[in-house]
Amino acid sequence: MTRLGIIFGGGLLFGFGLGLSDLTRQEVVLSFLYLEDLGLGLTMAAAIVMSMPAYRILASRLDRPALGGAFERFPGLVARNHILGGVVFGIGWGVSGVCPGAALASLGTGNWPMLAGFGGMLLGAYLQGVVAEPAPRPTT
Repeated sequence: MTRLGIIFGGGLLFGFGLGLSDLTRQEVVLSFLYLEDLGLGLTMAAAIVMSMPAYRILASRLDRPALGGAFERFPGLVARNHILGGVVFGIGWGVSGVCPGAALASLGTGNWPMLAGFGGMLLGAYLQGVVAEPAPRPTT
């Protein structure tokens, strides 16, 4: 139960940050994509600058992840499906001005028309699961 509470708290903090920085508003995201307002880029850069040292320090000092499991190395293989998925995600983001995290946080701010976009994301995720081939498991 503690693990779920920590995960919920992290999601709540992330959603609060999206709301505070106005990234739940499609106009803000679209103005970034049109290169009219670079606030979203600055927000991402600040998040990276704050997170990278924490990841480096914690990964070198912890034997296992704080919430259980084990550290695993990602093999770094890029498949055709990764590129195709990134393109589809980018097109959807560019057309709608919404990414999944911001869509969920936007619902929390009372943006009910976002339900249509969020429903589209869920449908796309379901269809991807139906169509996709299972990824090969890395061997160590």
